[in-house]
Amino acid sequence: MKEKSSIAVIGLSVHTAPVDMREKLAVAEELWPRAISELTSLNHIEEAAVLSTCNRMEIYVVALSWNRGIREVVDWMSKKSGIPASELREHLFMLRDSDATRHLFEVSAGLDSLVLGEGQILAQVKQVVRNGQNSGGLGKNIDRMFKDAITAGKRVRCETNISAGAVSVSSAAVELAMMKLPKSECLSARMLLIGAGKMGKLVVKHLIAKGCKKVVVVNRSVERVDAIRQEMKDIEIVYRPLTEMYEAAAEADVVFTSTASESLLFTKEHAEALPPISLAVGGVRLFVDISVPRNVGACVSEVEHARVYNVDDLKEVVEANKEDRVRKAMEAQTIITQELKRFEAWRDSLETVPTIKKLRSYADRIRASELEKCLQKIGEDNLNKKMRRSIEELSTGIVNKLLHGPLQHLRCDGSDSRTLDETLENMHALNRMFNLDTEKAVLEQKIKAKVEKTQS
Repeated sequence: MKEKSSIAVIGLSVHTAPVDMREKLAVAEELWPRAISELTSLNHIEEAAVLSTCNRMEIYVVALSWNRGIREVVDWMSKKSGIPASELREHLFMLRDSDATRHLFEVSAGLDSLVLGEGQILAQVKQVVRNGQNSGGLGKNIDRMFKDAITAGKRVRCETNISAGAVSVSSAAVELAMMKLPKSECLSARMLLIGAGKMGKLVVKHLIAKGCKKVVVVNRSVERVDAIRQEMKDIEIVYRPLTEMYEAAAEADVVFTSTASESLLFTKEHAEALPPISLAVGGVRLFVDISVPRNVGACVSEVEHARVYNVDDLKEVVEANKEDRVRKAMEAQTIITQELKRFEAWRDSLETVPTIKKLRSYADRIRASELEKCLQKIGEDNLNKKMRRSIEELSTGIVNKLLHGPLQHLRCDGSDSRTLDETLENMHALNRMFNLDTEKAVLEQKIKAKVEKTQS
């Protein structure tokens, strides 16, 4: 059986791997273009995209060879993270073609999120496309797949009630903190937020929803904090610069961390240096870390009066309404299946392009060869420029007229499945009749070109 290029996803998520492994593989958004460049330079990878969030690190590729392509991507992940490939494989999932596409559509719709229907993942999928456009594109197949995933995500949120009551990672973090505090002291506990990015801003929003009246925000610059302050009038926001982070933590009962720092902000030594917490709020300082890579070391929980919770611990909050999650997910699957069929029909329609090119090239070679024989028989001396041009135009016209019918039956936009099936049947028939062997030839040419480029 001839091998054809495959769409694949290789990755790990909150469902398959612990946070300490995910953080080693995390790719900051500004490094996505470089990662894509490295991946597409591999011999059997034609297109690539990276989706890296606090809950997942997934690589989407078009592989010219399934086995070789997957092996190259896993080796790249191993090299990047320092995790042996054998250990990585225990936590990786690998999906191919329609399964890979369905997975991305489910991710975009919020079905694969820790929190069903959360909206932030759709924004992150959109960012993959925007990032790709700014850095030279994702490649035809991956670009179309991500755009269709965005459409699927939007439709699921508009046509089902999956987002009704849905919580985000940030709101789940606030909910978890409230669960761990004594009920009578939830509103009086001193709140500290480190990091005023998108996730941090949502933490403030959900603290307001819980009735909190004051939060201290530590950030590198004051501008972002001022912007949050302008938008959210129902809470007192106190700014502290990053240089005062540990002083601010000393005065806090609950510390939320949400920064892009690649090194730990709090270790066991930092936690031990902080003053004890009032018994009224439980006597334990809570660190709720929603960053990947993590901002707070797990060793902080070894300190008697400190506890650390990271994104993996949010499962405690979201498992409460599991039955409702399953029902909503079933509603969404109908929409995802529709969008999946649309994408696959489009991709199938691309299969005819190599056949069209090969058939025209085949016909042109015959035309050129027969034309040359004809001109030799007539003799160059017996032809003026006008006569020669007329004979060439005649040969071209005959070929175009003969090819018109077959080529018309190879053109299809993929919107009609019946027409698409007929088109693909026509393509296979022409491949057999003229021995075009397009699938194998195209793949071999692409692989050969990439190997030669690597060697040079």
